[in-house]
Amino acid sequence: MGEAPGDKPYEQISEELIAERARRQAQKEAEELWRQKEAEITKKFRDAMANEKARILAEKWKVEMEDRKAAKVLEERIHEEFKRKEEEERKRGEMQIRLQEERRAKELYWTLKQAQQQSHASEKEEREWEEQLCRSKAADEERRWKAQRARDEYRRHSLRAIQKGMVAGLSNMFQEIGLYNEQEAKLSNHHPGPTPPKSLLVPVRAWERPLRPVSRDVIIRWFKEEQLPRQAGFERNTKSIAPWFHGIVSREDAEDLLSNMTEGAFLVRVSEKIWGYTLSYRQQHGFKHFLVDASGDFYSFLGVDPNRHATLTDLIDFHKEEIITVSGGELLQKPCGQRDNPPDYHMLFD
Repeated sequence: MGEAPGDKPYEQISEELIAERARRQAQKEAEELWRQKEAEITKKFRDAMANEKARILAEKWKVEMEDRKAAKVLEERIHEEFKRKEEEERKRGEMQIRLQEERRAKELYWTLKQAQQQSHASEKEEREWEEQLCRSKAADEERRWKAQRARDEYRRHSLRAIQKGMVAGLSNMFQEIGLYNEQEAKLSNHHPGPTPPKSLLVPVRAWERPLRPVSRDVIIRWFKEEQLPRQAGFERNTKSIAPWFHGIVSREDAEDLLSNMTEGAFLVRVSEKIWGYTLSYRQQHGFKHFLVDASGDFYSFLGVDPNRHATLTDLIDFHKEEIITVSGGELLQKPCGQRDNPPDYHMLFD
């Protein structure tokens, strides 16, 4: 070694061996370092990914918490708004009832006052009149009580809906309340009671109706302006005048028409005392006369029956099946028609 010509010197060969060994050792160490470095990089990015995922989850949780808080705040705000609207609605309803009660009291006062002033009947008629007035007041009191009970029931249902905590449900109810308020505003100038069919709704009056009838001409105009559009006095769904309908007929004439008829016979005549009619009824011994109020958007007996009817024919048909009073058991059985020609109602339809 190192002796033949061209051979590398020993020192060179030794140097190359040392260099090769050093290279291999360095390569081995480098590979080991790379494995460590690769493990560190993998761990670093795995940890970074885990941290990022944790951060995203934390951010998502935070957003969800904020959404829940916002939803809770919205629900509480809707809750408070609903309570406020419910209180406003209750006050508005009570105010409307009070105003209607005052208007109704004034109208009834003048109606009954005029009827009392114009009454020339017997002492028995006066007693019957006072009894009807008392029953009318009792019936009005009962209607007010029923209205209050209905408002209380509505309030209980409203509070029960609040307790369910359904935001969407509450929003829908707000819309319904808005519609209800619009309907109430439209009805605030009318008396309470069932609404008649569209075809029978009273049009806006072109004349100013007095508080009470003052003359036959005024009564005739009232009938033409307000009652004809509601088909008062006509058979149901026809253009034929009902056989029981009469014009402005006195009490004495009505009793004369009924005198030869049997119990259960009846007629309806236009009243000169109130804005309405008088139903004259034949008893076994004598007669009875019931006032029918038509001053509002319905027909009902004054004092003896709280039921309200959309049309005069509805009232008559109802009491063909149901008695008028429990004490008298009056049931409308046979209509009393016209005796003269022209009929006593001809001025109402001319």
